[in-house]
Amino acid sequence: MNRICHIDIDESDLPAPTPEMEQERRVAVFDLLEDNSFALPARDDRTVPQGPYRLALAIRDRRLVVDIAQEAGDKVAEFHLSLGPFRQVIKDYDQICASYFDAVKRLPPSQIEAIDMARRGIHNEGARVLQERLEGKAEIDLDTARRLFTLISVLNHGS
Repeated sequence: MNRICHIDIDESDLPAPTPEMEQERRVAVFDLLEDNSFALPARDDRTVPQGPYRLALAIRDRRLVVDIAQEAGDKVAEFHLSLGPFRQVIKDYDQICASYFDAVKRLPPSQIEAIDMARRGIHNEGARVLQERLEGKAEIDLDTARRLFTLISVLNHGS
């Protein structure tokens, strides 16, 4: 029950993502829905609404908004996270992804592999930032954090 069963991404008011970013988004959503770990921790003496959960992600007023509802649609939580702690890692991730997509078109496999290793390292850093920002609000494993970071990165494009 501690999982995400559906995800909505509000991309209204944002420039269209590049084809590569759109592909990254599709893969992240698919992988996220296939395998994830997402739980709301107990707070005070309140009962924790049971999952599975529906997530809606949006950028509003330069903040990441995460709406959480139960599978039936009953809203259970909403988080507003500053994008400040994500800015540098998203910028680095965007740059390394652009290098990677360019390399795939023209470089030998050994050079592509080196760039991909760097990309994975930055991706992991973004996931760790997300886990830190959600501490006390939601509990997620590293793979879930990586996939959500990908979606945050795509959402942040152009903002």
